Amino acid sequence: MRKLIVTATICALMLLGATVDIGLARRLGQVPRVLSEPSVSKTRALSENLEAWMSYEGHNQTIGRFCVRCHNDAALTGGLTLESFDAARADEQAEIAEKIIRKLRAGMMPPQTARQPDRAVAEALVTALETTIDAVAVADPEPGRRAFQRLNRAEYVASVRDLLGIDIDVSTFLPLDTKSASFDNIADVQVPSATLMEGYLRAAGYISRAALGDVKADSGSTVYTVRRTASQKDRVEGAPFGTRGGISVVHNFPADGKYEFRIMPHVAAEGELFGRTSQDEAIDISIDGARVAFLELDRWMSESDVGGATIVTEPIDIRAGPRLVAVAFIRRDDGPEDDLITPIDHTLADQQIGLGYGVTTLPHLSNFSIVGPSEVTGVSDTPTRRRIFTCRPTKPDEATPCAESILTRLATQMYRRPLQQGNLEGLMRFYEQGAMSGGFEGGIRMALQALLASPHFIFRMESAPDRLSSGDVYWISDVDLASRLSFFLWGAPPDQELIDLAARQQLSNPDVLESQVVRMLKDRRSEALAARFAAQWLRLQDLDKVHPDALSYPYFDHTLARAMERETEMLFSYLVKEDRSVLDLLTADYTFVNERLARHYGMAGVNGNEFRRVTYPGDQRRGLLGHGSILTLTSHANRTSPVLRGKWIMEVLLGSPPPPPPPNIPDLDDTGRVKGNRFLSVREQLAEHRANPACSSCHNVIDPIGLALDNFDVTGAWRIRDRGILVDASGQLYDGTPIDGPIDLRDALLSRSDVFLTFFAENLMAYALGRRVEYYDMPTIRQIVRNAEKDGYPISSFLLGVANSTAFRMSRMSAATADGIE
Repeated sequence: MRKLIVTATICALMLLGATVDIGLARRLGQVPRVLSEPSVSKTRALSENLEAWMSYEGHNQTIGRFCVRCHNDAALTGGLTLESFDAARADEQAEIAEKIIRKLRAGMMPPQTARQPDRAVAEALVTALETTIDAVAVADPEPGRRAFQRLNRAEYVASVRDLLGIDIDVSTFLPLDTKSASFDNIADVQVPSATLMEGYLRAAGYISRAALGDVKADSGSTVYTVRRTASQKDRVEGAPFGTRGGISVVHNFPADGKYEFRIMPHVAAEGELFGRTSQDEAIDISIDGARVAFLELDRWMSESDVGGATIVTEPIDIRAGPRLVAVAFIRRDDGPEDDLITPIDHTLADQQIGLGYGVTTLPHLSNFSIVGPSEVTGVSDTPTRRRIFTCRPTKPDEATPCAESILTRLATQMYRRPLQQGNLEGLMRFYEQGAMSGGFEGGIRMALQALLASPHFIFRMESAPDRLSSGDVYWISDVDLASRLSFFLWGAPPDQELIDLAARQQLSNPDVLESQVVRMLKDRRSEALAARFAAQWLRLQDLDKVHPDALSYPYFDHTLARAMERETEMLFSYLVKEDRSVLDLLTADYTFVNERLARHYGMAGVNGNEFRRVTYPGDQRRGLLGHGSILTLTSHANRTSPVLRGKWIMEVLLGSPPPPPPPNIPDLDDTGRVKGNRFLSVREQLAEHRANPACSSCHNVIDPIGLALDNFDVTGAWRIRDRGILVDASGQLYDGTPIDGPIDLRDALLSRSDVFLTFFAENLMAYALGRRVEYYDMPTIRQIVRNAEKDGYPISSFLLGVANSTAFRMSRMSAATADGIE
């Protein structure tokens, strides 16, 4: 009250023309900053400012009444105190203000056990904080800064594929990428090491030989493994018609010569062929669709046979280059299999079931190896060689100009910028060294290896303008903008059109930039937004960590898991391709399935392996909450996990992760599964778990979210009972909203759609920038969401909003860069 009286007195004196030391008043904290501006001499401005400031006093009272009880200097609940927080000066404490905004927007504070403010009061406080922060950010934007980035595994593979036309297994050379903020391209964890750089060097040597072929290639062995849970019942994509099971791969043959294929079927414990087949079995081996070998199988094959359980072909003449290799069983009939567990959609190679014979009559392929080359005769022309050798010297004095032409083009593409003369001179020295012993091709191979190992290729380094001081903000160059844009939308290096526009300094023109974004989204390479951004944001990689119990869920296999993953990626790709609303991720009444996945969901009328768009027959599966991929990756092998499902929604969709559990808390299965003469349902187990006071505060928030999805079993199939007990999906959310099942949960999320949309934009920004989103990025993110609202939140508006943002197009000079250290 004293502050309000003092401020009113000061303003009244100013209205009467009295001289007031505004600076002194400001230092005393009695007058909002806007009053110190020259415009305060006008009566109307003063009254409006006083009214605004008085409303901020009301917001401070709201914080004091509902927040400070826990968030004070003494308690420091959550490591946060709000005793000295002033809503009128939110921009000066923006990091704290953003924490308040996030919790209030999501409805997660105050906790339900505490006194609650009226929702309109909470929304008014949030709006006031956002307005104050955003107004300052417009006048003085903070673009942030990131360290250099390096090509991670996926970007390295994509770059090699785009530039040379070959696919490589980079896991042989590079360690797993560290993830930060859900993504594997965040610069702050991409610390180079001696081991990592050695891996890049080894990869460069291998790729240069694989791209050009190698007449001196030593005989080697490459093993391709078929997962135990991969279906062996239907034709594998890429295999000839009339076959079943097996595997189809693209293998790069290094030279023209002879190669052997070594086939290893699954064998039972006694050594005989896995599966209780009573008919002859045979394996077809084809290259680019043409049969090159046909192998009859002996059902009673054993380790005592020549070669043991491995079947070896005669040496086969094969030309160099990438070729489609398929190894598959001949399909003998189309009737149902007499499996031990029937009916079943797939076959399972599991020797722990069925007395060592597995659960199927069908033999399975375990792995096959390609061994060679031997008797090398040369290297045939390949698409990659044609891509590299755009000229050929016909006489000695043409070799150097031709090499310069080839290396200039390759280096421009691989360095992602116009080539500088000093770069070419260095590459030509490598060419000359290689040409001394290997001729023209040997020189190009060594120069290509140098290109692949160059820091200009491996690292995405950005240059800063000259004569800038530490802390200065600057526009990034068009060349750097081209790389940012291409790795954002394509997960791959810029194409020639982007490089040319950047060289002419036209890409930074807003109209040109927007037209390029539109063009790039129409390109098939934009599917990387689904396979890279969406897959990591939604944590689809966790699907490989869950292996549902084969006895409880015999219908689940690797083939079904990949179909689930593909469904989710195709939904996101469809949003990009058709420019649909981002809210379709929650509300879509359609999805993409093939016959295998449709049968799992109980959908009729879908046949074949091709995915197609279908409309859901009901509302239960709408959006991501009904996708088998999400429901499975948030389960355990033998039961659903409302905790994991609730935690996933809080972390991935709402951006409000629950606190970590306290130590020494027993696993849910250890709290007791049997009561009387029956098993407890998961819901009943959770109720016992929440009885522990150390668990209740968090589980009261998490569990109702996950239990709303409990009609979906471990594999995402719909059910009405859990362990014989009717599923009860009812509950109350953390904000007091009653829910009963997935439809109510989806509606509750939509009631706070601004939270979901804002966090989606945050993730998109982090992925695009290659750095964590900080509190000073939030004004930009809110503006992106507001702009998207005008047209119903189309995904293109978010993508363009990120590409046009100051954070994406600008940077701040660091002290190290200004001193010339970087």
